[in-house]
Amino acid sequence: MQNKGLVKLFAILFGLVSIYQLSFTFKANQLEKDAKQFAQSKYTESNDISTAELRYLDSLNTQEVYSLGVSKYTYSDVKDNAMNLGLDLKGGINAIIEISVKDILKGLANNSKDPIFNQALLDADELQKDSQDSYLESFYTAFDAIKGDTKLASPDIFANRTLSDDITFNMTDGEVKSIISRKVDESIISAFEVLRNRIDGFGVTSPNIQRLGNGGRILIELPGAKDKKRVVDIITKTAQLQFWETYTTQDLAGYLLQVNQRLLEAQKETTETTEDTTEQTEATEEVDTTSSVIDDLTGQIENDSTAVQENTNPLGIQSLGTGGPVIGIFLAKDKDDVLEKLNANRDLLPVEQRYARFAWGKPANKDSEFVELYGLKSNRDDEPQLSGAVITDARQDYDQVNRPAVSMQMNAKGAKVWEDMTKVAYETRGNIAIVLDNIVYSAPGVSTGPIAGGNSQISGTFTVEEATDLANVLRAGKLPASAEIVQADEVGPSLGQEAIDSGVISFGLALVFVLLWMIFYYGKAGGFADVALLFNILLIFGVLSGLGAVLTLPGIAGIVLTIGISVDANVLIFERIREELAKGKDQKMAIKDGFANALSSILDANITTGLTALILFIFGTGPIKGFATTLIIGILTSLFTAIFITRLLIDWYVNRGGKLDFSTAITKGFLKNVNINFLGKRKIAYVISGLLITAGIASLFTNNLDQGIDFVGGRTYQVRFAQSVSTEEVSKTLNDPAVFGSAEVKTIGADNQLKISTKYLVEDNSTEADEKVQSTLFEALKTYLPDGITYDEFLDGSGDDKIGKMLSSKVSPTIADDIKKSSFWAILGSLVVVFLYILIRFKKWQFSLGAVAAVFHDVLIVLGIFSIAWKWMPFSMEIDQAFIAAILTVIGYSLNDTVVVFDRIREYLNEHSGWTLGKTINASVNSTLSRTLNTSLTTLVVLLAMFFLGADSLRGFLFALIVGVLVGTYSSVFIATPIMYDTAKKGDAAESLKKKVKEEEEDA
Repeated sequence: MQNKGLVKLFAILFGLVSIYQLSFTFKANQLEKDAKQFAQSKYTESNDISTAELRYLDSLNTQEVYSLGVSKYTYSDVKDNAMNLGLDLKGGINAIIEISVKDILKGLANNSKDPIFNQALLDADELQKDSQDSYLESFYTAFDAIKGDTKLASPDIFANRTLSDDITFNMTDGEVKSIISRKVDESIISAFEVLRNRIDGFGVTSPNIQRLGNGGRILIELPGAKDKKRVVDIITKTAQLQFWETYTTQDLAGYLLQVNQRLLEAQKETTETTEDTTEQTEATEEVDTTSSVIDDLTGQIENDSTAVQENTNPLGIQSLGTGGPVIGIFLAKDKDDVLEKLNANRDLLPVEQRYARFAWGKPANKDSEFVELYGLKSNRDDEPQLSGAVITDARQDYDQVNRPAVSMQMNAKGAKVWEDMTKVAYETRGNIAIVLDNIVYSAPGVSTGPIAGGNSQISGTFTVEEATDLANVLRAGKLPASAEIVQADEVGPSLGQEAIDSGVISFGLALVFVLLWMIFYYGKAGGFADVALLFNILLIFGVLSGLGAVLTLPGIAGIVLTIGISVDANVLIFERIREELAKGKDQKMAIKDGFANALSSILDANITTGLTALILFIFGTGPIKGFATTLIIGILTSLFTAIFITRLLIDWYVNRGGKLDFSTAITKGFLKNVNINFLGKRKIAYVISGLLITAGIASLFTNNLDQGIDFVGGRTYQVRFAQSVSTEEVSKTLNDPAVFGSAEVKTIGADNQLKISTKYLVEDNSTEADEKVQSTLFEALKTYLPDGITYDEFLDGSGDDKIGKMLSSKVSPTIADDIKKSSFWAILGSLVVVFLYILIRFKKWQFSLGAVAAVFHDVLIVLGIFSIAWKWMPFSMEIDQAFIAAILTVIGYSLNDTVVVFDRIREYLNEHSGWTLGKTINASVNSTLSRTLNTSLTTLVVLLAMFFLGADSLRGFLFALIVGVLVGTYSSVFIATPIMYDTAKKGDAAESLKKKVKEEEEDA
């Protein structure tokens, strides 16, 4: 091998860099372990332990905790350089946020009332239900279909005062579309930056936020985040901060009573009878009770008003204010009804108050029974004198009585308006309401004169955490449009730890088997391959850490799978060296020729696998992208270690006088003189495959597939119980029309763990719907849970066994449709790319046809087996994104096998030009049999270790890979090669290929 010195240098550098990168991971783990032990030694409650743990680590953020010679690192530096763990390993929250392009368009059109514009928005909503286009493209399509003579540059649509600098009346629709597309894109980028700034202040380690495509979707991953409600608030809060002057109790109390009186009169008209005497009695009672209500309302809330409300207090007033900005107090449950009644009777307001705006105050706590009503001095345009757009900075602070608050700093323009507002409030002894998202947080008076400089403060019933989050949101700015979570995954930390433990065990066992097998089969040479394999693993983890990639559970599966297939290159090399030795060549020449002759097959096999992994990376999201990342890195590092590191070790040993047989006493003659007539058995194989495919297709039409929520939409929960539970009983409970009406219940892993999927409220992506489904699930499962378990314990995991919700996922129907279509294109794209590669590589379509036919064969059989078996297998066999990853991996593996056989056929066609095509093909398949069985065996053992010892959530994925490896090995010999033979034997494919091989040798 040439340039050995350079290879050694690169190997040493790569190894040192990998060790350097991984050292940060080991140090971070050690510090986090110390933090946990410290917290556990101080506290017993889980919440206290978590808080103490975070504080301990926060205290290290600026302290030197790690030193590498001249370089010194704080904990923050260490954590930034450590390997990031994904949600499924660390727990946390993953969500896809959709910024409402519809809201952005409405804003750009100044909330136009134009009927064509608004109908186009409604039509775009319908188009989006079955379209891969962005919302903006659907809007353009819908508008063009109904516009008639209406133009986008109409003054009633986009040629408005707001866009006057960009859009003029004489512009064409095409010109306007270009401008609107740019404006929408700018708004989404703005939303992206707002979310990124909010998340940076959230406090989780290694958050990930990225825009998906050109639409309004944004992926957010928060490993380690535990409080879903807090995360949802941070992500979706629009943060519309406004400052309003307020009315007093005296200003609007009369209006409340007038509305109440009108409602009384309306109530009387609907309930009075035809009897004059009864009418007279009711009228008398009404007069008496009305005066009585006014007396009650000026009293205390504690008065029992239940009976009075029913007859004489239809507005539900619990108490009037006491002269300040609070005009009344009501029951929290009646809020919507009260606002509806107040706005429906605005004609009772005096002229000077006709634009009054009503807003609720922030309750004292989430369980508060009562809520305060404020009256805000609005205007014709319903715009506040001052908005949150003027805020330049915000921070968590404390008010005068040491309660958590938020201090804010305004820009120059805002400071001037704020000074004017506070001057008026001071002179009139009025109040200024600080309103966030239509909720009055506080309404302070001004007692010390106008406030200059633009400083202000929001106080109220905050916790420190709430004040910190609010300051973060205000500092980051408001979203330009509403945002909703269309896909979400929540993984509990206990489930993540279990995944790590099972992953490590399966990884270790698989590695030990592969290392021992290589030594058993190839002797000392296998030992050198093992050293290269261990170095390969070091490089994989080092590269992952260096790139800042996130390690996920499928990522670990990708690494474990890489262990299985990484020995493939060494197997190919060693088999070729054994062949060269059998020809009588001396050891050094056999090694040289073996490496050279195996190179073509190694490259072809790894390129085809790499292409499918690349497509998976492009089309996949989240954990699936992690799987593709580790697979791609594994392929690259495997090539380097097998071709160069193994060669270095073997050459070093041989040059020292060592002798290598590349076999042991047991395996020396294994499969050496095999001469099976594979082509003669192809018709039997065609029949067997035909029957399997027919049975699978029949099942697909009758039994269908178990489509997961990735493909149909819905919500899924994984719940752990204290004891075994019956899926039938739980299913019956949840399918009750009073609960979900429709739900699917499966056992996942142990008998005390269930996976529950439902389409209940599937079209509603609001946080309220998420909460309703989750609370309904808890109430329905109460009888199966330990006595006394609370809702919060159910969400976080109760006791040492973490009884309760372990994982939850949500996928909206729109996202599900997009996932389904992208999965189809991923598989189709993979087949097309591979077909073209093999066509270019072998110059004959017959080879491409054989390879792609084998892949189709493998995919159909895997699908058929899943369709037949999903109802009775003891693990989940859902068709989801992980399954698509498995299918693409099967495609890559099958092609890997097929290409190795085809490479040998091409070689034999040139070496044995006098042989018939059939004899050449049979000899080629027989000569690669040892390699095929070795690679398949090591890969299968690795997969079986993961299947039986790994995480429950990966069982379906791994089962698909196991079936795929078995079928792929079979198809490369009995499907791909025979189809190539049957299509090439009557033509000139063989002669053409021989000429090509000769030309390549001459060029070399």
